[in-house]
Amino acid sequence: MLLVYLGFMVLIIGSIGFLIAAFKNSILWGLGCLLLSPVSIIFLILHWSDAKNPFFLQLIGIGIVFIGSLFISPQ
Repeated sequence: MLLVYLGFMVLIIGSIGFLIAAFKNSILWGLGCLLLSPVSIIFLILHWSDAKNPFFLQLIGIGIVFIGSLFISPQ
């Protein structure tokens, strides 16, 4: 269960980093990414150099959550 929590923490840190990258670019990009999910995908594509590190951090967090969930035994 600890691995799942660790994965969620990494995912949250990556999400906050993604929002910081969006707000650094423009307040409208930041608000759009915060409020509308498709805007985040568009921001990722258009501003890859700014958003790639937080995006990969989110992917690592999702992977850790997935691996941690495999070790949780059903009770």
